[in-house]
Amino acid sequence: MRTAGGLPGDYVHFKSLVPLQHVSIGTKQWRYYDFGPKSCPPLVCLSGTAGTADVFYKQILSLSMKGYRVIAADAPPVWSHQEWARSFEKFLDIIDIHHIHIYGTSLGGFLAQFFAQYRPRRVKSLVLSNTFVDTRCFVAAMSWSSLLNWTPEFLLKRYILSGIRDVPQEPLIADSIDFVVNQLENLSREELASRLTLNTTAAAIGELLLPDSCITIMDTNDYCAIPQALKDEVRARYSGARCAFLKNGGDFPFLSRPDEVNLHLQLHLRRVGVGGRTELSGSEFRDDSGDYTNGKDETNDSEQSNRGKPSERKLGEESSPGSSGTSALDADGQFISFKSCSQNMTDYAHNYLMLASLVTLNALHLTQDFSLWDIKSPVIRKSTICA
Repeated sequence: MRTAGGLPGDYVHFKSLVPLQHVSIGTKQWRYYDFGPKSCPPLVCLSGTAGTADVFYKQILSLSMKGYRVIAADAPPVWSHQEWARSFEKFLDIIDIHHIHIYGTSLGGFLAQFFAQYRPRRVKSLVLSNTFVDTRCFVAAMSWSSLLNWTPEFLLKRYILSGIRDVPQEPLIADSIDFVVNQLENLSREELASRLTLNTTAAAIGELLLPDSCITIMDTNDYCAIPQALKDEVRARYSGARCAFLKNGGDFPFLSRPDEVNLHLQLHLRRVGVGGRTELSGSEFRDDSGDYTNGKDETNDSEQSNRGKPSERKLGEESSPGSSGTSALDADGQFISFKSCSQNMTDYAHNYLMLASLVTLNALHLTQDFSLWDIKSPVIRKSTICA
């Protein structure tokens, strides 16, 4: 559902609920969203060339309600990978975060790997989506990269949007592209030039100290601006990583397939030992001090008596993560069953619902019958975003 201004209704709700924050590092400024309990190790989301922190609003809304802390950040203009890593580290220091889990897409995935190599003790796990381990392909494709600092804004945007595919798109994928294109308009010339510079500066990821078991690769199997050969290099580099393949979703599955992406993120976090606060309910929100409050009148005795109890959920809703039990796709695409230590019937019901969702996703991944996805009302994709 869209508002009168053309923005998705859930995005308008997100903007009214989660404030955009700023951190100054010298003369430069990081923009970021930070939502979820501060006691939980955060998942930091890094976007690609055209994205902003806003493109992860569906992950922030969904995962925070399950008790996870999610941070989506936009870097200021920087002109080298080393400068980005130093600036990102200072950003984490200022907001008082040491250990992080990173979800990076496209260029954001490359920078996530670079930071894991730069500061291996700070990065506890990675989720890499439609990304790469070497920039040489992009360096060869842009012969005028040395002129980026002097290139007008409209030419930079035209280059980013140059890969337009004039073919019908599934409505959800077309909507995700429209949203990212709209966010692209909010980026300045310096920010665009900086991102393209990072994307076209020759660099390759070396060996990471992070074990493959702490890495999840989440790729889409349909068209993506990142060449398939580059995505294959990532899978070959981290051969022991868990793989989560989405049947489709385009360049921005976090917008076009948010339920699947959020589920795989939740499973990844549980697998690496991060459990959400199961007592977090939909009526809780964070006050100005950054702490979560119930949002109800504390003088109401009946409400006080219920405070701290698990929130009721209707049948069919996504389950809340517990402190134990894991399930994920392994390297061969097979599902690992839940192993829950809890004897509580509610936990069993939550695990059952999540397992049922995973079986459904697995069926979609493996089926050869694409008739369910036939386009009934074709929507022309407006753009294809590079990296």
